[in-house]
Amino acid sequence: MTTALRTPKAVAPVRLAVPVAPKILFYSHDTFGLGNIRRTLLLAETLGAAYPSGSLLIVTGSPMIHAFRIPPRTDYIKLPCIDRTTADRYRPAFLTMQAGEVAAIRRGVLEHSMLAFAPDLMVVDKRAGGIEGELIEPIRALRRRHPLVKLVLGVRDILDEPSKTRDSLKRTRDMAIIARYYDEVWIYGERAIFDAVTEYGFPPDVSAKTRFCGYLKRPTQPPRRHKGPPRVLVTTGGGGDGTDLIETYLEGLIALPRSVALETTVVFGPQMSVADRARLLDRFAMLADVTFVEFEPDLTERYASADVVVSMAGYNTVCELLSCAIRAVLVPRSKPVGEQLLRARLLAARGMFDLVEPSELRPDRLMATVLAALGRRPGSRTIDLDGLPRIQSRVRALLNGTDT
Repeated sequence: MTTALRTPKAVAPVRLAVPVAPKILFYSHDTFGLGNIRRTLLLAETLGAAYPSGSLLIVTGSPMIHAFRIPPRTDYIKLPCIDRTTADRYRPAFLTMQAGEVAAIRRGVLEHSMLAFAPDLMVVDKRAGGIEGELIEPIRALRRRHPLVKLVLGVRDILDEPSKTRDSLKRTRDMAIIARYYDEVWIYGERAIFDAVTEYGFPPDVSAKTRFCGYLKRPTQPPRRHKGPPRVLVTTGGGGDGTDLIETYLEGLIALPRSVALETTVVFGPQMSVADRARLLDRFAMLADVTFVEFEPDLTERYASADVVVSMAGYNTVCELLSCAIRAVLVPRSKPVGEQLLRARLLAARGMFDLVEPSELRPDRLMATVLAALGRRPGSRTIDLDGLPRIQSRVRALLNGTDT
């Protein structure tokens, strides 16, 4: 007598409950400007709201983190500051004679922080291996000690020109690091605008882990109507390389006919040098229709009061402008990386902003573009700004061990 073999019933995969109090660690790529730390703080605020009992920790070398509002249940550990000299070269910002010691301190603090905090999720900004590979050994140790941790690389929409980025990713072995250690790659942009997977040559194993989340929408306020001349807001983010743009705008403003009146607010930025700020004030402080502001960590109210914005094309600034649907003239930087120039060209080609190429930055050219922008209504913009809710969804899926 033979017994028929029965196919065993499929066993449903075990699903872990989403932790109600997850520990989330952020590594903020921190060199030039404010973009990386501002993006990290935004993510911390968003995920903190999603997990009211969670604990969030930021590890960063940003010299400006103290100037921003730290979200609830979020703390930070400060690394020694470094500056970027070229696309892939860095040096200590203040401890200039101690490069080796600074690198060792940063690696040591990173590893001790990661192992002691034992995160459920770690979100790394931009560099899979950290600045000059400082994250590689700490990540290996974290994976050994806490194998269930979920590791994500978050990348802005555009890193640099495709050929340069491919070379950089090859030199730093980022693709191999992602393939081995990371669970997902989040791109904070829209594939239809810039397809980083194709342009940067992601290999299949990394491409399979990559998700385009959309741009990160910022809080906005309704536009404020006002009487009198049009209002122009001039801002250059951190301000470290914003002197030329501000000076060119003010020279153009002085040259306008008396029949053309504008009210201007200039925000210097915290990283503009004392000498440049003093020189600008010496030349232009007498202008009665210009208000100078040292720095404001939140420009939401300024955007609501402006009729047009003149700015560079950093990721966070562009997200703010897209969120406000305000008219803007972009004057991107082109060095040491071409990220801003490429972003500004792509968005200007879609009619979202006006563009003044860095090589064409002259007072008359800039002012003509500003006046033309003031003469148009803000265009309707069809762009994906749902990055934050998608990131919340991805975090739930990762912490729950699902793939939705």
